[in-house]
Amino acid sequence: MEGFTEILYVDDPAGVVSKPLAAGQADLSMNFVGPNIIQVEAGDPVVFLAGVHVGCFEVFGGERVKKISDIKGKTVAIQALNGAEHVFLASIAAHVGLDPGKDIKWATHAPGESTRLFAEGKVDAIIGFPPQPQELRAKGIGRVILNSALDRPWSQYFCCLLTANREFVRKYPIATKRALRGILKAADLCVSNPAGAARRSVDRGFTPNYAYALQTLQEVPYNKWRDYDPEDTLRFYALRLHEAGMIKLTPGKLIAEATDWRFLAELKRELRS
Repeated sequence: MEGFTEILYVDDPAGVVSKPLAAGQADLSMNFVGPNIIQVEAGDPVVFLAGVHVGCFEVFGGERVKKISDIKGKTVAIQALNGAEHVFLASIAAHVGLDPGKDIKWATHAPGESTRLFAEGKVDAIIGFPPQPQELRAKGIGRVILNSALDRPWSQYFCCLLTANREFVRKYPIATKRALRGILKAADLCVSNPAGAARRSVDRGFTPNYAYALQTLQEVPYNKWRDYDPEDTLRFYALRLHEAGMIKLTPGKLIAEATDWRFLAELKRELRS
């Protein structure tokens, strides 16, 4: 609808989207805020353009974990060090006074393997992104000890922002704005027609389970992009990552050097509902 005739999706199993963005293999992506802040500090030439949605991750605890502070000395399953699971849970742990580098035993596994080990009691906690939380709840595995869509302060900040290659934004501002408009209109569609969005996700092969897709779209707050300030999100997570010892970058420098909110400001006026 925004005039793009060819859209290519770059598969990135590692999940750190600033890598293909920095290499010029991709132009735009929506991904988790924490890992991308770390990559900005590493020098990747990416910029944050907008917040898109809130609340896609949940933390589950086993028999010995009833609250976040209980993970001290316990084993937590993640997909990769410095990946989304690790960064978000390290931020959460630091927020309650734990040292994520010393107080947590990190075990790296693929999501399916993490679910199996958690169900067998071989890891004590797990942080999941859709459809993993939906599957865990459907099967009655563990208990939710933090839901980022509902629990403060995490529910007050975006988990996923739109990022872009800095040079692409400089060279193609019109295309950048059109792409952002399409993505934000799609977020609105997830709110107004979650069943249709879920069906399209399954039909296009992005996820296999319609029930989990629909549940995700009904639970994740896709209606906050107009109301929440993405700059607040960057400031919040930069402080949390600094507490966790994962970055030295200050919030002010991050915002000054790696953001471009002009398109979002224009679209908030144009897409008023």
